[in-house]
Amino acid sequence: MKEIRNSQAMKKFIHNKKAMLGLAIVTILVLAVVFIPLFADLDPYTTDRAAGFNKPPSDAHILGTDDVGRDLFARLLYGGRISLFVGITSTIISVLIGIPLGLIAGYFRGTAESIIMRTADAFMSFPSMVLILVLVAVFGPSILTVTVVIGVLGWTAIAKLIYGNVLSIREREYIQAARAVGVSTKKILFSEVLPNAIPPVWANISFRVAGAILTESSLSFLGMGVQTPQASWGNIIFAAQNLLVLTARPWVWLPPGICIILVVIGFNFIGEGVRDALDPKTKE
Repeated sequence: MKEIRNSQAMKKFIHNKKAMLGLAIVTILVLAVVFIPLFADLDPYTTDRAAGFNKPPSDAHILGTDDVGRDLFARLLYGGRISLFVGITSTIISVLIGIPLGLIAGYFRGTAESIIMRTADAFMSFPSMVLILVLVAVFGPSILTVTVVIGVLGWTAIAKLIYGNVLSIREREYIQAARAVGVSTKKILFSEVLPNAIPPVWANISFRVAGAILTESSLSFLGMGVQTPQASWGNIIFAAQNLLVLTARPWVWLPPGICIILVVIGFNFIGEGVRDALDPKTKE
């Protein structure tokens, strides 16, 4: 029965045009940032004094150079690696924290439920960007700090989603029957409850990646995220705070801005496709 449901969900996902478009966008961007630097002689850190500073696109530098003469195309690709790394890794951290806590709170109820859910409420009561800015300022801006902070603060939505699903599943007849015949709590949790509670999380994961990339880009644009000379799409756009760059040098900030828009749209389309595929009310 589970195999039938999975095949139906996959079929619905494949036939979802927006989901396929989102998957194509994300795949192309990932392949570009991973493989183009491997086959092209690109250096995102070295100043090309011969080319000069703040130069427009040319044969030598197809997106021009920045204010210290670094190749902007190379920085765009390497920056994409970092932005995607932060988005995906922080989401993995959120999932690894949120799923166990939601599972414990929903299944065991009582004291565990009160502590975990009230902690989640406390996290969600603070403006997330303000809290992230404070923590990054305390621990120092870096790729590791930004990734961990975004990941740790993002567990609440996933925990609450799992919690709500588990509350419903734990009262179903087959769970009651498993308890009655003496099946261990561990086996019930991981063989029966979790597999049935987790499907809605798959859509949320895609949305979380998109949100994390936007958060990292915002932090880097504010100077509190990934620090130069390391590149990310956000700190490349940081140069657009200068009015001259914003108005007269669009080749500096427009490409990373377009990449951020495309990757966020792509992950959101994938998330919507997964959500619709897992919803039994949605037709192909």
